[in-house]
Amino acid sequence: MKKTFYMMRHGQTLFNIRRKIQGSCDSPLTEVGIQQAEIAGAFLKDISFDHVYSSSAERACDTLEIVTKNKMPYARLKGLKEMSFGTFEGESEDLNPEDKSTFFLEYGGESREQVTKRLVGTCRAIMKQDGHQTVLAVSHAGACLHFLSHWQDPMPELKKGFPNCMILKYEYESEDESFRLLKVYRPVD
Repeated sequence: MKKTFYMMRHGQTLFNIRRKIQGSCDSPLTEVGIQQAEIAGAFLKDISFDHVYSSSAERACDTLEIVTKNKMPYARLKGLKEMSFGTFEGESEDLNPEDKSTFFLEYGGESREQVTKRLVGTCRAIMKQDGHQTVLAVSHAGACLHFLSHWQDPMPELKKGFPNCMILKYEYESEDESFRLLKVYRPVD
């Protein structure tokens, strides 16, 4: 059986404009981030979601609440959170190494492999549930990119940056629990 899964990045935050590593720590949406979420909400308004989910980070929850106009209950899932960067959280993005695959483990963070495994497991668990035909999950740039990378090589432009409120539409195949990217939406540019 095929189902539809939308994965979306949160709106712009204070740390995004200050070029700070967020990861598991948090910062609030900016006015621009709120506007981005409103635009994404207008873009998604004609889709009837059975269920909606959010990372447990406030920036993702706030984005989802704006997108749904607080008209849908949702579950906050730690499995949808961004990669943990350990002691690098809150520091300048200039400190990010080229190869992040295992670098942050030494500093109390996660590896790319750990993040991908967590996200794939969480999203599969969501979609396995009865009554989950069309689902929206709000997450984070790195998390969305790691999830996509598990299923296919990301488009070159996504490797350079994952815009706020970008939406990835997947087809979920329950027989083999796989996700296939159908479309990328950029309601906000």
